[in-house]
Amino acid sequence: VQLQASGGGLVQAGGSLRLSCAASGRNFGRYTMGWFRQAPGKEREFVAAITWGTYDTYYADSVKGRFTVSRDGVESVVYLQMNSLKPEDTALYYCTAARQEYYTGTYYSAANYGDWGQGTLVTVSS
Repeated sequence: VQLQASGGGLVQAGGSLRLSCAASGRNFGRYTMGWFRQAPGKEREFVAAITWGTYDTYYADSVKGRFTVSRDGVESVVYLQMNSLKPEDTALYYCTAARQEYYTGTYYSAANYGDWGQGTLVTVSS
């Protein structure tokens, strides 16, 4: 799956952004999709995931209640709606697709994802 993320930018604390990730290539509908982020000097961390089929969603504790992941099966796009943004949300955000079709394992480990987009930068000012 080829992935193209967009929608990042500069926003004040408390503001909102919506990230998009356009997928092409293999059958998008068969893959669990994830969002990860990497802040300067830190390791890449899990943000959210949405499964194939039933569209179950999973979130990191740090974003639960503020971020919402969704997907449009027709348009092959995954979204990350980010509300009540905080300066600590500043990072490069990556979308990714699970290594295997119909994946139902651990969603928070980057090792379980195979294709990655180029990242989109989110900067939250205080």
